[in-house]
Amino acid sequence: MSKLVAALPMYDWPEVRGDVDAQWVRLRDAFRQRGIDAPEAVVRSNRDLPPVPGGIRDGAGKLIAPDPATLPPDEFDFHQLWLSPTLLFGQTCWGPMELGLARHVQVIAQPSYDEFEGGQGELYSSALVTLADGGPSVLSPDDGKAVIPLDLIRGKRFTFNNPDSMSGLLGLTRDLEAIGEGLEIFASRSESGGHRSSIVAIAEGRADIATIDCQSWALAQRFEPAARQVKVVGWTARRKGLPFITARTTSPDVVASMREAIAELGLEGSVAKQPVVERVG
Repeated sequence: MSKLVAALPMYDWPEVRGDVDAQWVRLRDAFRQRGIDAPEAVVRSNRDLPPVPGGIRDGAGKLIAPDPATLPPDEFDFHQLWLSPTLLFGQTCWGPMELGLARHVQVIAQPSYDEFEGGQGELYSSALVTLADGGPSVLSPDDGKAVIPLDLIRGKRFTFNNPDSMSGLLGLTRDLEAIGEGLEIFASRSESGGHRSSIVAIAEGRADIATIDCQSWALAQRFEPAARQVKVVGWTARRKGLPFITARTTSPDVVASMREAIAELGLEGSVAKQPVVERVG
């Protein structure tokens, strides 16, 4: 039995957990064929993470996270997962990466967003959504540049999933700064706890505007009834999507083998003649 852990938590909605499990099986088997001790299944709670007596420490011995065994077992702290010394394969956001996580993990690959409106290869964007008024939604621009309708969002109540989210907050912040504006354009700002919760908050009248990454927006249109009550009024600029990561201590040989497997399975994004909009960490 493998002592390593894997997770694909960023788009692991209850309605698609079978698909997520199937994706991991494909990855797991490809990894095992290359001699990697990949775990049988993904983890989905703190209780699934191996205990680290005394807490998780970095290479210099500094405490960077508590022992997962001390956390609420039924919850899932993504930062604990990302910092786990036993992490073989996971997925994160470039927001946490820029805010310090990059020092403690290695990027394996960038997934492809080609199948989603607002995505192109390894790049993705977020839809600006607000309450539907009968008018059409704005389509994602071909050039991947930001479409920010200042007249529609000024003075509105903005909600975001998490303060370290590139798709929900940081990307929009940078797009606004690029046109001489800032988050002060909004009447208020609130944290919803998740993209799905942001959509529900708008539908229920508790917020007016949110930015939802293109894959989460696609999931919402399939599975979240509240999505039928909102529409897209703009898009953030395309940026690198959510990277696959592994622990900093994973050996170079294992990282190289995982990269080969991902490429062979066709899960890696590639962008031809498409510049990255900005730095990503």
